[in-house]
Amino acid sequence: MALDGRSVAYDISLFETTAERLEEQKRVPRRRHNVVSLPEEDLIKNSRAKRGPAKIFTGVLLGAIITATVAFIIHGQVQLTELNQKINNAAADLSDQESLYTQLQMKVDSKLSTAEVEEYAESKLGMSKADSYQKEYISLSQGDKAEVAQEEGSNIFESIAQAFASLWS
Repeated sequence: MALDGRSVAYDISLFETTAERLEEQKRVPRRRHNVVSLPEEDLIKNSRAKRGPAKIFTGVLLGAIITATVAFIIHGQVQLTELNQKINNAAADLSDQESLYTQLQMKVDSKLSTAEVEEYAESKLGMSKADSYQKEYISLSQGDKAEVAQEEGSNIFESIAQAFASLWS
């Protein structure tokens, strides 16, 4: 790089103060420093974080809300886990009981087959199957009828008792 046609790499004359250089420096305006100086008291006052009672209260309240929310979530998860465990235990018990029911039903079916019941009825009880001549068919073309038989000569106490009984049934 050349300054006024000279090489500045090893130009020691740049550091010398000559009259010509002094005049050149006077012509070039000096830059002012943009540094603001504060008194030490103001510097300490501005460096401290301002925490008023409202900010402290807000911080404590926010921390309490977050803590309560986390506690409710954890409590809900614990309850959910306990209920899932109860459901799993109940499902296992149900499966065991269904298996036991199936086993017992198979034992009952094997011991009480229709052939064994018919044989027991014929041999031990002396029963026989009904023949066609023993069967009698009736027709109900007139419809169903019902009659209620009432005793005559009941006293007042029996009728009150019957009224109360009919209310409960």
